Amino acid sequence: MTFDQFSRVAQEAFQSFPEAYREGIEGVTTVEAVEAHPELPGMVTLGECITQAYNSDWQSPETTRSRVVLYYGSFLRMEQDDPDFSWEGELRETLTHELQHHLESLAGEDALEAMDYATDEAFKRERDDPFDPLYFQWGEPMGEGMYRVEDEVYIERVLTAAEVDHLEEIDFTWEGQAYRIPRPDELGDVHFVVVEGIDTYIQIVLIRQASWRRRLRAHVRSEGPVVLESGAEARRVAPNGDEVGRHDTGDL
Repeated sequence: MTFDQFSRVAQEAFQSFPEAYREGIEGVTTVEAVEAHPELPGMVTLGECITQAYNSDWQSPETTRSRVVLYYGSFLRMEQDDPDFSWEGELRETLTHELQHHLESLAGEDALEAMDYATDEAFKRERDDPFDPLYFQWGEPMGEGMYRVEDEVYIERVLTAAEVDHLEEIDFTWEGQAYRIPRPDELGDVHFVVVEGIDTYIQIVLIRQASWRRRLRAHVRSEGPVVLESGAEARRVAPNGDEVGRHDTGDL
């Protein structure tokens, strides 16, 4: 796709969104350059929403104006790296993301900013770069101690000192079904257990007792927390606590 085609498709895609979603947005600007991600080396920024709020006691489309900027060079870079890249699909997804930024600016919300942070930190973890070990808590809350970051689900379990010493298995529930995994031999301060055997990508995050959590949040340990990762096969558990598929046998 040429830059001129990109600009035309971007404008058409923007106009296809309901007017209520576009209210307060002055338009879409397309730029030929590649825009590097401000925090992740080697990554590119596809678009951004530049918002300016004017002095007012309340926020509305009249007091908060935005402009969406799309970087053609970044899209081109992604196409070169991904054989399944869809220009139209990525354009619409990027525009949706930036429109959400504008709408949340009107509402004074920061949920999307928090999700961006969680996503960036998850990517740092994949690259083996230093990352915030509690990044998942910035994701979408799904219930007490449960968060979603894009298509990944994190279930947090804070272990007391007694559990650290004696607990052998970890129980958790997903979509109404109880499961069980073995406790890792080595815990560290934060341990990500990638659960196998469930269609959804789930990670159980084991954190040593509350005092460790406060230390992690305050970053008072100069050497940094010990963060580990392992995998475990999930076993289904019946309401009576027995594992499904496992039965005791006796003499006949």
